[in-house]
Amino acid sequence: MGLLILVLIIAVVLAMIILAMAIKVVRQYERGVLFRFGKLVGTRSPGLRLILPFVDVLHRVSLRIVTQPIQSQGIITQDNVSVDVSAVAYFRVVDAVKSVIAIENVDTAINQIAQTTLRKVVGKHSLDETLSETDRINLDIREILDGTTTEWGVEVTLVELKDIQLPETMKRAMARQAEAEREKRAKVISAQGESLAAAALGDASDTMMEHPLALQLRNLQSLVEIGVDKNSTVVFPAPLMSTIGELGSFLAREKGAAAAAEPADLIKRFPSTAADKSLPSTAPDGTGTPPDGTDRNG
Repeated sequence: MGLLILVLIIAVVLAMIILAMAIKVVRQYERGVLFRFGKLVGTRSPGLRLILPFVDVLHRVSLRIVTQPIQSQGIITQDNVSVDVSAVAYFRVVDAVKSVIAIENVDTAINQIAQTTLRKVVGKHSLDETLSETDRINLDIREILDGTTTEWGVEVTLVELKDIQLPETMKRAMARQAEAEREKRAKVISAQGESLAAAALGDASDTMMEHPLALQLRNLQSLVEIGVDKNSTVVFPAPLMSTIGELGSFLAREKGAAAAAEPADLIKRFPSTAADKSLPSTAPDGTGTPPDGTDRNG
């Protein structure tokens, strides 16, 4: 009786082990590749799957996008500059059967081919192109990888250059070049500004030649601007000084004209007084008697 119970227990345990080996779960993001006696049977979709223990082998392949960092590579560019370039590649399995049969380890194979492709593509470009045309380099690397990995059932979705390390001497040279370029642009902009200012001043001078008073008004405005700062020094432009001299001459002429015109003005205002002043004090015969016969002495 005890032996029978032991045999039953052993049979139940073996059945549970066989059942556990026969039950396989394929996740939603996976595909199962089934081999029976080493021969491909087919694929299994996600869900609960039963296989024959010791007969079938189920390989589960992930279909999710995998991030594959590409370690830094010492590369010599086309213009003989040594740079260290690192990148990152994104790929996913599109054919589960090929990824199991055609290649032993997809991740290792992608990493190695990506490193060699990165070195080859960057080596065909100059340093300036490597720094400025990263999009084209990324596209070239992706196209080369796609042509190779398609046979493995893998699709490369994206390749991006992650970091480009330059030698210190090259960094200093590029910094000097960038500074010189900025100085050149600054000088060009300054020269253009001077040209525009000169043209505007020429137009202003033409206007002032047509309207002389405009220059005087501009001088007065300059004096007002100087006076705002409360400076102890006042600068008078030469045209303003000549204007002041002309104004003084004009006032002197006006004063002389006014003085010359004053007697005529008095005659017009007081004609009787002027007539009395104009009569002689003695008679024509020298007797002192006025012409009207009146004796002024008596």
